[in-house]
Amino acid sequence: MKSFTTLTALVAPLDRANVDTDAIIPKQFLKSIKRSGFGPNAFDEWRYLDHGEPGMDNSKRPLNPDFVLNQPRYQGAHILLTRKNFGCGSSREHAPWALDDYGFRAIIAPSFADIFFNNCYKNGLLPIVLSEETVDLLFHDVTAHEGYRLNINLPEQTVNTPDGKHYHFEITEHRKHCLLNGLDEIGLTLQHADAIKAYENKHKQQQPWLYQS
Repeated sequence: MKSFTTLTALVAPLDRANVDTDAIIPKQFLKSIKRSGFGPNAFDEWRYLDHGEPGMDNSKRPLNPDFVLNQPRYQGAHILLTRKNFGCGSSREHAPWALDDYGFRAIIAPSFADIFFNNCYKNGLLPIVLSEETVDLLFHDVTAHEGYRLNINLPEQTVNTPDGKHYHFEITEHRKHCLLNGLDEIGLTLQHADAIKAYENKHKQQQPWLYQS
Protein backbone atom coordinates (compact mmCIF):
# COMPACT_ATOMS: atom_id res chain seq x y z
CA MET A 1 0.00 0.00 0.00
CA LYS A 2 1.25 3.52 -0.78
CA SER A 3 2.25 5.60 2.22
CA PHE A 4 0.79 9.03 2.88
CA THR A 5 2.64 11.81 4.70
CA THR A 6 2.03 15.20 3.10
CA LEU A 7 0.34 16.21 -0.14
CA THR A 8 0.08 19.50 -1.98
CA ALA A 9 -2.23 19.08 -4.93
CA LEU A 10 -4.93 20.45 -7.18
CA VAL A 11 -8.49 20.12 -5.86
CA ALA A 12 -11.50 18.95 -7.90
CA PRO A 13 -14.95 19.92 -6.55
CA LEU A 14 -17.70 17.30 -6.88
CA ASP A 15 -20.68 19.29 -5.61
CA ARG A 16 -23.04 16.39 -4.91
CA ALA A 17 -24.28 14.83 -1.68
CA ASN A 18 -25.01 11.13 -1.16
CA VAL A 19 -22.71 9.93 -3.95
CA ASP A 20 -23.06 6.15 -3.83
CA THR A 21 -20.53 3.52 -4.74
CA ASP A 22 -22.42 2.53 -7.90
CA ALA A 23 -21.87 6.07 -9.16
CA ILE A 24 -18.19 5.88 -8.21
CA ILE A 25 -17.73 2.57 -10.08
CA PRO A 26 -20.80 1.02 -11.76
CA LYS A 27 -21.66 -2.60 -11.09
CA GLN A 28 -20.70 -3.94 -14.55
CA PHE A 29 -17.03 -3.23 -13.79
CA LEU A 30 -16.91 -5.38 -10.64
CA LYS A 31 -15.97 -8.60 -12.46
CA SER A 32 -12.26 -8.06 -11.84
CA ILE A 33 -10.73 -8.42 -8.37
CA LYS A 34 -7.47 -6.72 -9.35
CA ARG A 35 -6.93 -3.41 -7.58
CA SER A 36 -5.78 -1.61 -10.72
CA GLY A 37 -7.38 -0.59 -14.00
CA PHE A 38 -10.58 0.94 -12.61
CA GLY A 39 -9.55 4.60 -12.93
CA PRO A 40 -10.80 5.10 -16.52
CA ASN A 41 -14.27 4.00 -15.37
CA ALA A 42 -14.49 6.03 -12.16
CA PHE A 43 -17.80 7.94 -12.23
CA ASP A 44 -18.42 6.25 -15.59
CA GLU A 45 -22.11 7.15 -15.99
CA TRP A 46 -21.45 10.83 -15.26
CA ARG A 47 -18.16 11.03 -17.10
CA TYR A 48 -19.21 9.62 -20.48
CA LEU A 49 -22.24 10.18 -22.71
CA ASP A 50 -22.60 6.52 -23.68
CA HIS A 51 -23.04 3.34 -21.64
CA GLY A 52 -19.77 1.82 -20.49
CA GLU A 53 -18.88 -1.87 -20.41
CA PRO A 54 -15.66 -3.68 -19.49
CA GLY A 55 -13.17 -3.91 -22.33
CA MET A 56 -14.27 -0.74 -24.12
CA ASP A 57 -11.67 1.69 -25.46
CA ASN A 58 -12.41 4.65 -23.20
CA SER A 59 -10.24 6.97 -25.30
CA LYS A 60 -12.83 6.72 -28.06
CA ARG A 61 -15.90 7.27 -25.89
CA PRO A 62 -17.73 10.65 -25.91
CA LEU A 63 -17.05 12.67 -22.77
CA ASN A 64 -19.70 14.62 -20.89
CA PRO A 65 -18.39 18.22 -21.04
CA ASP A 66 -20.58 19.23 -18.08
CA PHE A 67 -19.02 16.75 -15.66
CA VAL A 68 -16.51 18.47 -13.41
CA LEU A 69 -13.69 15.95 -13.80
CA ASN A 70 -13.76 16.44 -17.57
CA GLN A 71 -13.13 20.17 -17.29
CA PRO A 72 -9.55 21.14 -18.27
CA ARG A 73 -8.98 23.19 -15.10
CA TYR A 74 -9.34 20.10 -12.91
CA GLN A 75 -7.15 17.71 -14.88
CA GLY A 76 -4.49 16.17 -12.67
CA ALA A 77 -6.38 16.75 -9.40
CA HIS A 78 -5.31 14.49 -6.54
CA ILE A 79 -7.73 15.86 -3.92
CA LEU A 80 -11.51 15.39 -4.27
CA LEU A 81 -13.78 17.84 -2.47
CA THR A 82 -17.35 16.64 -2.10
CA ARG A 83 -20.48 16.72 0.05
CA LYS A 84 -21.97 14.68 2.90
CA ASN A 85 -22.47 10.91 2.97
CA PHE A 86 -19.94 10.23 0.24
CA GLY A 87 -19.54 6.53 -0.60
CA CYS A 88 -22.99 5.37 0.50
CA GLY A 89 -24.67 2.34 -1.06
CA SER A 90 -23.07 -1.07 -1.48
CA SER A 91 -19.85 -1.95 0.32
CA ARG A 92 -17.78 -2.63 -2.82
CA GLU A 93 -14.06 -2.12 -2.24
CA HIS A 94 -13.81 -1.37 -5.96
CA ALA A 95 -14.93 2.21 -5.18
CA PRO A 96 -11.70 3.26 -3.41
CA TRP A 97 -9.75 1.21 -5.96
CA ALA A 98 -11.28 3.30 -8.75
CA LEU A 99 -10.63 6.61 -7.00
CA ASP A 100 -7.05 5.65 -6.24
CA ASP A 101 -6.46 4.44 -9.80
CA TYR A 102 -7.90 7.70 -11.11
CA GLY A 103 -5.25 9.55 -9.12
CA PHE A 104 -6.96 10.76 -5.96
CA ARG A 105 -4.96 10.48 -2.73
CA ALA A 106 -7.39 12.31 -0.41
CA ILE A 107 -11.12 13.04 -0.21
CA ILE A 108 -12.60 15.88 1.83
CA ALA A 109 -16.26 15.81 2.85
CA PRO A 110 -18.52 16.61 5.83
CA SER A 111 -19.26 12.89 6.26
CA PHE A 112 -18.68 9.49 4.69
CA ALA A 113 -20.54 6.18 4.63
CA ASP A 114 -18.95 3.94 7.26
CA ILE A 115 -17.85 0.98 5.13
CA PHE A 116 -16.47 3.19 2.37
CA PHE A 117 -14.65 5.26 5.01
CA ASN A 118 -12.93 2.15 6.38
CA ASN A 119 -12.13 0.82 2.90
CA CYS A 120 -10.32 4.05 2.05
CA TYR A 121 -7.79 3.52 4.83
CA LYS A 122 -7.21 -0.06 3.70
CA ASN A 123 -6.24 1.18 0.25
CA GLY A 124 -4.04 4.18 1.01
CA LEU A 125 -6.71 6.87 0.52
CA LEU A 126 -7.11 9.54 3.20
CA PRO A 127 -10.77 10.46 3.89
CA ILE A 128 -10.91 13.78 5.74
CA VAL A 129 -13.99 14.95 7.61
CA LEU A 130 -14.38 18.72 7.92
CA SER A 131 -17.44 20.71 8.97
CA GLU A 132 -20.07 21.63 6.39
CA GLU A 133 -19.20 25.29 6.94
CA THR A 134 -15.54 24.64 6.15
CA VAL A 135 -16.44 22.53 3.11
CA ASP A 136 -18.67 25.36 1.87
CA LEU A 137 -15.74 27.79 2.14
CA LEU A 138 -13.46 25.40 0.28
CA PHE A 139 -16.01 24.95 -2.50
CA HIS A 140 -16.19 28.72 -2.89
CA ASP A 141 -12.41 29.06 -3.08
CA VAL A 142 -11.92 26.12 -5.45
CA THR A 143 -14.46 27.43 -7.95
CA ALA A 144 -13.33 31.05 -7.60
CA HIS A 145 -9.61 30.38 -8.17
CA GLU A 146 -8.43 28.25 -11.06
CA GLY A 147 -5.54 26.00 -10.09
CA TYR A 148 -6.60 26.00 -6.42
CA ARG A 149 -4.38 23.70 -4.37
CA LEU A 150 -4.47 22.49 -0.80
CA ASN A 151 -1.73 21.13 1.40
CA ILE A 152 -2.59 18.12 3.54
CA ASN A 153 -0.23 17.31 6.40
CA LEU A 154 -1.05 13.93 7.93
CA PRO A 155 1.54 14.06 10.76
CA GLU A 156 0.04 17.41 11.88
CA GLN A 157 -3.52 16.36 10.88
CA THR A 158 -4.18 19.64 9.08
CA VAL A 159 -5.58 20.85 5.78
CA ASN A 160 -3.78 24.06 4.85
CA THR A 161 -5.05 26.65 2.38
CA PRO A 162 -3.03 29.01 0.17
CA ASP A 163 -4.15 32.00 2.26
CA GLY A 164 -2.80 30.55 5.49
CA LYS A 165 -5.85 28.89 7.06
CA HIS A 166 -5.34 25.58 8.85
CA TYR A 167 -8.16 23.10 9.41
CA HIS A 168 -7.59 20.24 11.86
CA PHE A 169 -9.03 16.79 11.15
CA GLU A 170 -9.37 13.71 13.34
CA ILE A 171 -7.85 10.29 12.68
CA THR A 172 -7.17 7.36 15.01
CA GLU A 173 -3.56 6.66 15.91
CA HIS A 174 -3.76 3.20 14.35
CA ARG A 175 -5.04 4.47 11.00
CA LYS A 176 -2.52 7.28 11.03
CA HIS A 177 0.33 4.83 11.69
CA CYS A 178 -0.82 2.57 8.85
CA LEU A 179 -1.08 5.40 6.32
CA LEU A 180 2.22 6.97 7.29
CA ASN A 181 3.96 3.63 6.86
CA GLY A 182 1.97 2.28 3.91
CA LEU A 183 0.61 -0.70 5.84
CA ASP A 184 -2.61 -2.56 5.15
CA GLU A 185 -3.71 -5.67 7.11
CA ILE A 186 -1.33 -7.88 5.14
CA GLY A 187 1.53 -5.46 5.68
CA LEU A 188 0.82 -5.35 9.41
CA THR A 189 0.82 -9.14 9.55
CA LEU A 190 4.09 -9.41 7.61
CA GLN A 191 5.79 -7.26 10.23
CA HIS A 192 5.59 -10.39 12.40
CA ALA A 193 6.87 -12.74 9.69
CA ASP A 194 9.78 -14.01 11.80
CA ALA A 195 7.52 -14.84 14.76
CA ILE A 196 5.02 -16.56 12.46
CA LYS A 197 7.77 -18.64 10.86
CA ALA A 198 9.17 -19.59 14.26
CA TYR A 199 5.71 -20.71 15.42
CA GLU A 200 5.23 -22.80 12.26
CA ASN A 201 8.59 -24.52 12.72
CA LYS A 202 7.86 -25.25 16.39
CA HIS A 203 4.42 -26.60 15.50
CA LYS A 204 5.92 -28.94 12.88
CA GLN A 205 8.36 -30.30 15.46
CA GLN A 206 5.64 -30.84 18.07
CA GLN A 207 3.05 -32.37 15.72
CA PRO A 208 4.91 -33.64 12.65
CA TRP A 209 2.12 -36.07 11.71
CA LEU A 210 -0.04 -33.12 10.64
CA TYR A 211 2.43 -32.29 7.89
CA GLN A 212 2.83 -35.75 6.37
CA SER A 213 1.52 -36.07 2.82
